[in-house]
Amino acid sequence: METRGDDDIWLIKFYAPWCSFCKQLDPVWHQIGSELKSLGSPVNVGKSDATANTGLAEEFKVRGYPAIIMWKKNMKYVYSGKRTKEEIMEFTHRVSGPCVRSLNSLQLFQHAMSRHDVMFVYVGATSQLKGNFSAAAEHLIVHINFFSAARDVLPKVIALTSLPAVVLFKDGTYFTYSEERDGELRLWINRERFPNFSKIDSYTLYAMGETGKLVSLVLLEEKNMCEKSVRYKVLMEKLAADYRDTYSRNFYFGFMEENDYINGLMMKDVIVPSFVVVDLSNDGYFLPQGTVDTERQLFDFLNAILDGSIQCQGGNGVVQRVRRLVYDTKLLIRSLFAQAPLLGFFLLGFPFTIATVFCYLCCKARHTTSEDEDDVAPQQCKKVTNKKSD
Repeated sequence: METRGDDDIWLIKFYAPWCSFCKQLDPVWHQIGSELKSLGSPVNVGKSDATANTGLAEEFKVRGYPAIIMWKKNMKYVYSGKRTKEEIMEFTHRVSGPCVRSLNSLQLFQHAMSRHDVMFVYVGATSQLKGNFSAAAEHLIVHINFFSAARDVLPKVIALTSLPAVVLFKDGTYFTYSEERDGELRLWINRERFPNFSKIDSYTLYAMGETGKLVSLVLLEEKNMCEKSVRYKVLMEKLAADYRDTYSRNFYFGFMEENDYINGLMMKDVIVPSFVVVDLSNDGYFLPQGTVDTERQLFDFLNAILDGSIQCQGGNGVVQRVRRLVYDTKLLIRSLFAQAPLLGFFLLGFPFTIATVFCYLCCKARHTTSEDEDDVAPQQCKKVTNKKSD
């Protein structure tokens, strides 16, 4: 890694020896290295102890562990998805290849459509728009797939009024980019890179915060959904589809079955099923002021957020950060005692014992000093008396 060439491609895992998440990733990392090697991939797979190789860690701006980073043509691409073999391999194949892949036939286009929920396609000849598209792809390839195609490659049902054009395919339909309506191309791509409605996990939710949109969630049980949960999920999905043109610029929609992230955000155990809208730009959230059981009530809830009738709760101010730190500490202690009671007692009891012994020694020393002062005082009085007698 220290002698990497300009054309080399490296997939690196930065770890710390004491990090349990790093150790959990070890078998997955070994599988990834073996599979890429067997496929003849140009990607070199390695790992680096960031606590020992501090220079390399600083060069790659490692801030947490494990950190997965691809180095390609002097560009660094940070992986932020799930730490599974499938997700990391998908990231590797996408980023290690061309930022914009060519679709030379209708069959290739249909194959790409079957594999990707969201994809952006440049259609037309060389132009400034193509240059802007390629520049956006170079920065956003870590998140989404970019393609280029000639007009005759696309199905005839796709109507393009003019060329060149950038077309977004998602949610079973397509949308054409307009600079006048959508603004800067790169910002539009970043804003629209998720399906309008989908299953959302904590990794996806965090990434959605980078788009500038609010995320409207229905929180569900992880298993065995009740009738009310099913109804809430259908209600959210229907509203997202029926009012796409109304809300897609401001909201993403989805359902979430793992609620630990939301519990931490709200600093309490959330009720399921329920609705919540999350603003990841400031760690805030919005809750309905009343019951939401119908499409009309959900519609009113979203409109109240947009017009400011419902105030954002939470946030990332100093007070909220302190409260969240206290909450996370409580959760850590509770989890520690549940999984390893003896270790928990030791970790909490040891500092308490040290503090107790320290206080005892301080008090004892102070008491001894007081006794010494009391012994000295009578002797001084006695000397004074003797002088008077003389």
